[in-house]
Amino acid sequence: MQFEISKAFIEKIKYLIEEKNNQELMSHLDDMHHADIAEILDELTLDEATYIIKLLDSEKTAEILMEIDEDDRDKLLENLTPKEIADEIEEMDTDDATDIISNLSVELKDEVFKNLKDRDHAQHIVELMRYDEDSAGGLMAKELIKVNENWSVTGCMEEMRAQAENVTRVHSIYVVDNKGKLKGRLSLKDLITAPSNANIADVYIENVDYVDVHTSAEEVARIMQKYDLEAIPVVDEIGRLVGRITVDDIIDFIRDEADKDYQMVAGISEDVDADDSIWELTRARLPWLILALFGGFIAVTVAGQFESAMVNYGFLFFFMPLIVAMAGNVGVQSSAIIVQSIAKGTLTGSIWKRLAKEVGLNVLNGIVLSLILFIGSHFILGRDYLVAFTVSIALISVIIIASLIGTFVPIMLDRYKIDPALATGPFITTSNDIFGLLIFFTIAKYMLGF
Repeated sequence: MQFEISKAFIEKIKYLIEEKNNQELMSHLDDMHHADIAEILDELTLDEATYIIKLLDSEKTAEILMEIDEDDRDKLLENLTPKEIADEIEEMDTDDATDIISNLSVELKDEVFKNLKDRDHAQHIVELMRYDEDSAGGLMAKELIKVNENWSVTGCMEEMRAQAENVTRVHSIYVVDNKGKLKGRLSLKDLITAPSNANIADVYIENVDYVDVHTSAEEVARIMQKYDLEAIPVVDEIGRLVGRITVDDIIDFIRDEADKDYQMVAGISEDVDADDSIWELTRARLPWLILALFGGFIAVTVAGQFESAMVNYGFLFFFMPLIVAMAGNVGVQSSAIIVQSIAKGTLTGSIWKRLAKEVGLNVLNGIVLSLILFIGSHFILGRDYLVAFTVSIALISVIIIASLIGTFVPIMLDRYKIDPALATGPFITTSNDIFGLLIFFTIAKYMLGF
């Protein structure tokens, strides 16, 4: 049931904290979903949020901490002792625990490990920390249910009960051999209906999708989306089952990547939000603004080379914003489609076929837009059809070139393992501004004869 968090409710929580009325405070929070409590903490001061975290039991606060914004969570953890952090870690799945511990300082990290009572849990966290965070190894959790192909159905049921105590949700049952290598998966229906004296080898399904620890997170997301998987097993270099990735982990990854790409498209080079310091926001925004400024200098220089055109055909000046805007818009449209296709893994065929298709598409778009411009120019320029025709031809040319740049650049960036999201936003807009002006004035020069 969804809980509506009102301003009045937040004020009541603040009052109860101030009065140290723990009994009534717990009566409000005990039955609430951890996501709702995380939303409440977002409205409280750091000290107030810390008070609630220390008041609730670790089983619940472990879930709450994973719902809180990463920066806010780091600040909260700084207010806890290593023992209190360790208590939270004990209640988390290994993938979530690894995310928490990885962000701690070296000194605090060591103290937290010393306070972990479950040494197997600690060992699993250490193992996961070896992997890149954007790989399957970095996303996976160690908690899963696996059975040996040589076990009997009866023995398998007993072993599964013991393993299930550490698994929050049972998405799949995996089958391994004596060396721990992944052999397949086990249907719960087949397990229940199989004779009690049968072996797992007789009932398991050999066909199973899996990834290895070094598979990129993007590829994991693509596979899980393509085959509509709730979870996928992860194997090591020699095929041993070492973990699993669940759909909620992939959703978190996709959301984080979308946030990064959105900021990159907007010309923000670091992961920041509105609550960060002025220095952090400046550092994230300034590099691309400097690039845009230099691009503007180049555009001014290009326009300056055609000063005589401005003198003899001053009306060309009024078409400059239109040409520049269309170049930028077309370039961003083309690059956005390519970047989206790359992200989905649906970009197929040769680059030349892709460029040819883009040319065909934008010749059609250019003709339609140029006809509209030609007709509109009649009301601005009167019967000076040569100039109107010149501007229209320039517009078609600019649209085609801008689309080629917007298509070619992200493909090449992806080929050289650079995030193609760089190809949208300020980069494409600035480069197309420059080329747009150059093409516009060059065509005008030869058609109008200045």
